Amino acid sequence: MYILPKRIYSCTRKTISPEPAELKTREICFPAKFEFHKMGSEGKEFKAAERKLRLLCLHGFRTSGEIIRKQVTGKWPESVLNKLDLVFVDAPFPCQGKSDVEGIFDPPYYEWFQFNKEFTKYENFDECLAYIEDCMIEKGPFDGLLGFSQGAILSAALPGLQAKGVALTRVPKIKVLVIIGGAKFRDPSIVENAFSSQIQCPSVHFLGDQDFLKQHGTELLDSFIDPLVIRHPKGHTIPRFDEKGLENMLSFLGRLQNEFEDEVEDEKQEIGLSITS
Repeated sequence: MYILPKRIYSCTRKTISPEPAELKTREICFPAKFEFHKMGSEGKEFKAAERKLRLLCLHGFRTSGEIIRKQVTGKWPESVLNKLDLVFVDAPFPCQGKSDVEGIFDPPYYEWFQFNKEFTKYENFDECLAYIEDCMIEKGPFDGLLGFSQGAILSAALPGLQAKGVALTRVPKIKVLVIIGGAKFRDPSIVENAFSSQIQCPSVHFLGDQDFLKQHGTELLDSFIDPLVIRHPKGHTIPRFDEKGLENMLSFLGRLQNEFEDEVEDEKQEIGLSITS
């Protein structure tokens, strides 16, 4: 059995308020805005709903959804955040040891699964996958995943596991990944299922010059088709953007927004044709 966190939090950019205790998961949502302008048939400008990318965010080892929320929204500019609809959840298992963020961020802390020193054997891994799927069903649908550290390792593997029918069989296909400080699993059976073929969904990978996982994150790139790489001078952290990185990120998000909007329009046309035929 896996453990569901006992409280749920909803938030705007400014406030966090607790909801009734009987709710089983903690969710921190980033609000949608409507700021996309188009031109009408007579050249008049009108506002339409901008297609934000909805991402389930998986935090690092022994941290929490609230901690990664603070890291992302505190460091990333509005120009990026306004293109995203972010949902932050806690991992299923309470922290079973000391957290590296003690004294920096307040508890409680959580972990997605447990592992040995060599990172080759994992406990509660299947329960973790089932929990993520439950979150995606309850809070979705989602376009994809954003993950940091342990959450990034999971996020990178999930599209391949989904394609093999090993995980996330009850939710839509993952269409985009944001990987921050990621790496591959080392268990051969997981690697075989997750990375037997290259991951085709668009992905952006943040690599820190001083990150202890930099080499592993670089090796991970070979498992993706045409990944976008954003480099930064820091260590194992969620970084701020420099000018080039911000430009690349905005271009990446804008391209996906256009593609996903086109998909919606195609679906609408197909539905219309099926009704009239």
